This record gives sequence, structure tokens and C-alpha cells, in this order.
Amino acid sequence: METTSRVGAQAPAAEGEQQLPSARRTVDGYLQAPFPWYGLDEAFTGPRWLMQVGTAADGAVEHGSIGHGDEPSVRGEAGAADEPREKFAVVVTVAAQPSRRSADGTGLLEATSVSSAAWLAGVGLLSFTWPGQMDHSLRDDWLEQQTETAWALADDLEGPEWSRLSLPVDGVAASFHYRESEFGWVLAGTTEAGVHLGAYGRGMSAYGLGFAVVKDVSAYA
Repeated sequence: METTSRVGAQAPAAEGEQQLPSARRTVDGYLQAPFPWYGLDEAFTGPRWLMQVGTAADGAVEHGSIGHGDEPSVRGEAGAADEPREKFAVVVTVAAQPSRRSADGTGLLEATSVSSAAWLAGVGLLSFTWPGQMDHSLRDDWLEQQTETAWALADDLEGPEWSRLSLPVDGVAASFHYRESEFGWVLAGTTEAGVHLGAYGRGMSAYGLGFAVVKDVSAYA
């Protein structure tokens, strides 16, 4: 998964920068994907919004995120006691890819896996959070350290930091790896539709969520 980490390592940071409403990408990238997109199922009736797709060097769409609930802002955890806390859940869809040659033909890109989805979800959550007591100038160092931690956790899905959570995917129960932190929750699993799923959220419980194929992704633009 080392190659996957390098390929994906650039995506979450850029994703965090682009997820804000003022920089939201158009639906075009989502429509170019050769795989189905997933979001929360029809039990969720709140707002849904597109975030950003991640592409390979040759421009092929490899993953992307769809948000649900409040559009999160990048901010620390400290705040007034009566300050409303954002409630959101983001679903990350990752194409299930076998090992394949890079676009320039000089090497192999490692296969994507559930760990790929877990890492993208973990770093996605971090992109909106940093400890409130931390000086803003130290955030880059903190984020780099936490990103490495997120990768280590994603690479050890059978480790003690993870538990199992059964949630419906297209109406059928599926097993997910799940963990919680002071910043929110992260989960990851796979589907029968040729994609891996990651998800992260804050203020919305992961328990009771369900996932389903998005019938018309352009409706979220």
C-alpha cells in the first residue's frame, strides 16, 4: 500500500482546501467516474452536497466524497459553550482497483483496498479539525503528524483501535471497520458494486446510518 499512500497522500490535503462552499468543484468529475457513487440512503432527508473527486496522473477519477448535513468549516474544537456544533457525515467512494501500471508506464500503482478508504476518510475528518488550544502556526505540523497516525491506523484495520459495525449497503447488511476519536468517527468497508466505502462524521451518530448508490449525482450539484 506504499504506492497507494503516495498517490492518495496529495488528495486529502487538496480535498480539505476545496471542500469549502466557495471552492466546490462542479459535478463534471463525478459524471466522468466509471464506478457508482455512494451516499447515505433515503432514511437521511437532510442536505446533500458534492465535495471533490480525486484523480490519477492520467486524469482517471479514482475516488470522491459526498457530504450530508451541515457543510463543515475548518476550525478548532474550542468555542463558546452555546455555540452550535456542526452535524455532518461524509461518504467517500473509492474505486476498487487491482495493481496497474502508472500512466507513464514506469511503474505499478498498488491496488486500492478498504484501507485506502479508511485513510481517505480519516484524513478527511482531520482536514476540518484541529485542537482549539493550538496556535494556528503549528497546525501544519499537527496535521502532518495526525495524517501519519491516520495512515498507520488504516493499515491495521484488525488492530485494537477498530471495532466492527454492521450497516446496510443497498439494503443488505455489511460489515464495517469503525473507530471514534475526539474529532469524530471514521468507518470503512466494501461493497458488491466494485467500490470501497469510507465515511466520517461529527455530531451525527454512525449507528443507524445506511448507504446506497446515488441515482443522480448531478442533483447534488
